[in-house]
Amino acid sequence: MPGITLLGLGPGDPNQLTREAWDLLSYAKEIYVRTRHHPTVTGLPSALKVHSFDDLYEDGDSFDEVYEAITKKILELGRRDEGVIYAVPGHPFVAEATCPEIARLARDAGLAVRIVEALSFLEPTFSALGLDPYPRLTLFDALTLGSAHVPAFTPDAPVLIAQIYSRLVASEVKSTLGAIYPDEHRVKLVHAAGTKDQIVEDLALYEIDRSEHIGLLTSLYVPPLGEGTSFESFQEIAAHLRAPDGCPWDKEQTHESLRKHLLEESYETIAAIDSGDFDAMREEFGDLLLQIMLNSQIASEEGEFTVNDVVKGIYDKIIRRHPHVFGDVKVDGVNGVLQNWEKLKEKERREKREEKGLLDGVPIALPALSQAQEYQDRAARVGFDWPEIDGVLNKVREEIEEIKRAETDFELASEIGDLFFVLVNLARWKKVDAESALRGTNMKFKKRFRYVETGAQKQGRNLSDMKLEEMESLWQEAKKFEN
Repeated sequence: MPGITLLGLGPGDPNQLTREAWDLLSYAKEIYVRTRHHPTVTGLPSALKVHSFDDLYEDGDSFDEVYEAITKKILELGRRDEGVIYAVPGHPFVAEATCPEIARLARDAGLAVRIVEALSFLEPTFSALGLDPYPRLTLFDALTLGSAHVPAFTPDAPVLIAQIYSRLVASEVKSTLGAIYPDEHRVKLVHAAGTKDQIVEDLALYEIDRSEHIGLLTSLYVPPLGEGTSFESFQEIAAHLRAPDGCPWDKEQTHESLRKHLLEESYETIAAIDSGDFDAMREEFGDLLLQIMLNSQIASEEGEFTVNDVVKGIYDKIIRRHPHVFGDVKVDGVNGVLQNWEKLKEKERREKREEKGLLDGVPIALPALSQAQEYQDRAARVGFDWPEIDGVLNKVREEIEEIKRAETDFELASEIGDLFFVLVNLARWKKVDAESALRGTNMKFKKRFRYVETGAQKQGRNLSDMKLEEMESLWQEAKKFEN
């Protein structure tokens, strides 16, 4: 009668076929297999006529195209009076793209579907590794992982990566894992688990694409990177701090009380970046992340939002505002990106019916130089800018002259502010971050002045007792040491 039987061939040893599968195959006249290259196929009953889809793999442009063609053919065969038996490696619903889709479409079409269970590759792999997958083993597909930039799983849990069927796939997987795991991280390649050809290799991550044993039945086991190395474990720590058995200080905090700490940590992070000290940067990034996590935890407790909502929100925004990366929009260089960015934000404001202007999104609390440069950047993106840098230089000269002509304290303060503003514009034209430039100069002044102070101390004198010429001499020495 019409219908489709989806049969699992097990991990690779014909002796591991289920009794149900063997009985069915013993009486069947023909069978369609996804590939003849699975070891179990050679041990099938000799009278059984075996058809395969290996030719589709050779001619297809992609796996999706191959799987779609197989699915279409099996559905067609399933409508015959005798139906069809379709056999796949392992279990029909474990690491198998075709069977779930065939079953779904068949049932939608009113075709009977029978599932003949089997051992998957997992059970013998667990045996080969001496591993109980509970409580936290992650299962992942090598092709999905290899096409990513970073692993989409937590590194503080073990992971088993299936379908490492070639050195090229192993190389792609290694590259993605390398974004988080060190090259020397010890891993295990498991080949042909559950068969007489089973091999388990213990090696460093950087070596996996050098293995001579990689084939259709290869999987990769990656042990945990270590406790506290995932975003989720950090989230648990923050929640614990706020829990009844947590820290008395953390439990008392509110969004408002943490505000000053967020500001302090932001400035300390900037200072670490300015110093070029990577250890300090790593530490300060962590302190800043803690502030975000604590605020998100407070919001979660109040039923407002969770840290996952925060991540999802910025995830969606990045995709929405980068159609030139995640869509089919074409832009011309960085300026094209920024101009398109402003158009997208303007559209978002219209959709939200916000009455905000182009500059209203710039935080009032920003340092004045940063605020000025952001105002100018945004205005320039919509074309409000000098056509040439000569206009900026002329404006600098004009503002200096206006300072000279100022007659009152109010006029003087106003004209000096205008000069600062146009100097920021000059920095913007020269691709210099004004805030960072001034902070750098401040640090340079501090170091040089400290040299002057030290020089006075070595002479047993107070700075206030030194003449300007003497201090200037030490200042020039400080500059020479810098050079």
